[in-house]
Amino acid sequence: MSSGAPTLWLASRSPRRRELLKQIGVSFAVLEVDVEEQPGTSESPTNYNLRVALDKAIAGAARRPSPMPVLGADTEVAMDGRIYGKPADAAEAREMLQSLAGRTHRVYSSVAVVDGAGQSKSCQQVSEVTFAELSDPQVNAYLTTGEYAGRAGGYAIQGLGSSFVAHIEGSYSGVMGLPLFETVPLLQWAGALPPDSPLRR
Repeated sequence: MSSGAPTLWLASRSPRRRELLKQIGVSFAVLEVDVEEQPGTSESPTNYNLRVALDKAIAGAARRPSPMPVLGADTEVAMDGRIYGKPADAAEAREMLQSLAGRTHRVYSSVAVVDGAGQSKSCQQVSEVTFAELSDPQVNAYLTTGEYAGRAGGYAIQGLGSSFVAHIEGSYSGVMGLPLFETVPLLQWAGALPPDSPLRR
């Protein structure tokens, strides 16, 4: 939790999202929710990403102990119609990284907020990330760090995985897990920003 009285419930286990909210001075409390993250047979990355973010916010709102707004978020990596989820193990992470190497993929980052009255709003930010070519020794060394675990696409742009990124077009914070530029208006709409907040637009 950041300093000051919380004005938001964060329905996420992600340490990155907590860091990003703290970075912009938003005070929050955490709600852990369990939402099934499995795309439908013909569900597009865009729709899947938005749906999971909203599912998390709704699940959080259903169990919040006070009517503060709830924020849910989801980040997905996709390329050629394939959604690269969180790898189950090092072998799957290796396959993902080798597949992404030397190519450009998209990172979808959606945010949904449910306000105190149960109304919701959501947004999505899409970034394009280009990986450099990766050698087998590079991939193997990365896998030994364990950083791939729990990361969409098997890498963390804010960690050692940043060394794989040759170019990014879009939102760095979105690739991390929470697109801050797009998130702030949702927080303002839901009343999660104090009247004197420098974030207000």
